[in-house]
Amino acid sequence: MKFYSTNNPAHIVSLQEAVIKGLAPDQGLYMPVTIPQLPASFFKRMPEMSFLEIGFEVISAIFSEDLSEAQIQDLVAHTLQFDAPLVQVEEDVFSLELFHGPTLAFKDFGARFCSKLMSLLLDGKKVKVLVATSGDTGSAVANGFYGIDGVDVVILYPSGKVSELQEKQFTTLGGNITALEVEGVFDDCQRMVKEAFLDADLQEKMLLTSANSINIARWIPQCLYYFYAVSRLPRNDKKVVFAVPSGNFGNLAAGILAQRMGLSIDMFVAATNTNKIVPDFLEGMPFMAKPSIQTISNSMDVGNPSNFYRLLALYGGDEALLKKNVTGCFYTDQATRESMLAVKKSTDYTMDPHGAVAYLGLKDFMSAYPDSYVGVFLETAHPGKFRQVVEETLGETLVLPDRLESFMKGEKKVSPMANDYAAFKKFLLSSI
Repeated sequence: MKFYSTNNPAHIVSLQEAVIKGLAPDQGLYMPVTIPQLPASFFKRMPEMSFLEIGFEVISAIFSEDLSEAQIQDLVAHTLQFDAPLVQVEEDVFSLELFHGPTLAFKDFGARFCSKLMSLLLDGKKVKVLVATSGDTGSAVANGFYGIDGVDVVILYPSGKVSELQEKQFTTLGGNITALEVEGVFDDCQRMVKEAFLDADLQEKMLLTSANSINIARWIPQCLYYFYAVSRLPRNDKKVVFAVPSGNFGNLAAGILAQRMGLSIDMFVAATNTNKIVPDFLEGMPFMAKPSIQTISNSMDVGNPSNFYRLLALYGGDEALLKKNVTGCFYTDQATRESMLAVKKSTDYTMDPHGAVAYLGLKDFMSAYPDSYVGVFLETAHPGKFRQVVEETLGETLVLPDRLESFMKGEKKVSPMANDYAAFKKFLLSSI
């Protein structure tokens, strides 16, 4: 499979270059030159297939030109070591729980896939992985790459703008994981990472790559749980809609990738907090980056979502087709809290703030089309990762899983970093 840059379709590279470089030289995101179509026979068999079996066939369709069957089996087995159960919350409303991995967030799937694929492709080289995080990316990547030979990880995160538990998950490991606490917001962290990738002087001195969703190795495997979820939905004649809590929009783009491969999804809801750049675009406004706003659903506090250009690319640059298949909505912190409390009272189901935003988007969409859709909202993180918000909202004490409790006992190891690229570059060069 070859990959092209969203900024220049004539710039085409191999899988190895796309994964190891992460970002194209022109700052575009890599996309597959062709999107493979899965046969009808596969979709007929899906309900009887395991998550691993589904994952193997989907990944084979994309990567079989570059990886052996044994490598793909190893890659999928390493990635899908935990379930993504579909839980019925209300009639025709299901939660896709993506928090059963090591760090209890959906990004565990992509991070494990990325670390394994990168180790297969490095061919003895040493690489430095740069990651900007607004929360769960940092913890998933840190734990996914921890102890991987030949890989050093540097995580930049905004000081005071991630939950304590998220912070503990990527600042307590040490080893080949370094955490930089930046005086700024997520977009400042992302900007510095992108500047590093475009710095020719730095690129001459070290091999840099990313494990954010801008990297295809992080982004593509997220399509797998959409296939799995559809395979487990009750069989009926209703249309299927997925509501996706969206920040950098990689998760939504992965769902659209699954759709473009032939998966039967009729509509997507892009649900955001008050960082509503993409919902505004879907309503007819120009796409315009803005300073991010801090909310209780902090992983979605993104003012310049990188994967927006993947959304367009998946529909061949056709904005009208994108708007036909994706509807946008946004919600305040108050509305988010109200939905968390209402669902807990009526169904005894506990949502985290991000899942609650997606639930709101799903319910508002389905109310406009009564009895027409069966809906799935993505529950992207365990509620315990946002313990303070959830406990304040529900008025009850959460019992944390043992994995989360163990992170809380770790000692925080971080280096402060000014919101300044020159200081960041100096730090990177000091590690040579």
